[in-house]
Amino acid sequence: MNILPKYGLLQFRNAARIYSKSITESLQLFKEETKFLKTSLFFSYKHDELEELDSAINFLKGFGVLIYADYLLLDESTPENPSEVTEKQIRQETEEKIKENKKFIFLATENAINSKRCKWELRYASTQKPKDHIAIFPIREDYADYNGAEFLEKYSYIQKSETNPEGYNIRFHNGDTMELGAWLVS
Repeated sequence: MNILPKYGLLQFRNAARIYSKSITESLQLFKEETKFLKTSLFFSYKHDELEELDSAINFLKGFGVLIYADYLLLDESTPENPSEVTEKQIRQETEEKIKENKKFIFLATENAINSKRCKWELRYASTQKPKDHIAIFPIREDYADYNGAEFLEKYSYIQKSETNPEGYNIRFHNGDTMELGAWLVS
């Protein structure tokens, strides 16, 4: 898997947002921006990795997609330790959002691939979406591979284009590639 470096991802946040906005303010703008629009992409991420989330959304917004991300951390009414009933409600809401969005992207940071919730979202998406509508967005501090996360290898993933230094592709499990923008609208 062609791993993208974390510093490269963070450049998208820096290029798209003004430094005077905090990560939380930036994410709140995305939440408000997509609130009134029909979403087409469910974005799965580790909930305590807000800087990575903000950067990845800035990157994907460059392709003109509408993104749904679970912004529970920005909702101050969500309890820090939700009850069993609240957890069930959150799970049902997540299931619905995964079903109603056309594509699913998993922001595969080192912490996210070990998160039970992220793994559950990915497994659930694989039961609801065609395999070619799911992609891994692999991000690491270094270029090393994910040891012990072989389950990610069965999914397509986002990579830097080998032919266009400014471009990005989806690499499918069979080795074929497609320009990322074309995949997002297909």
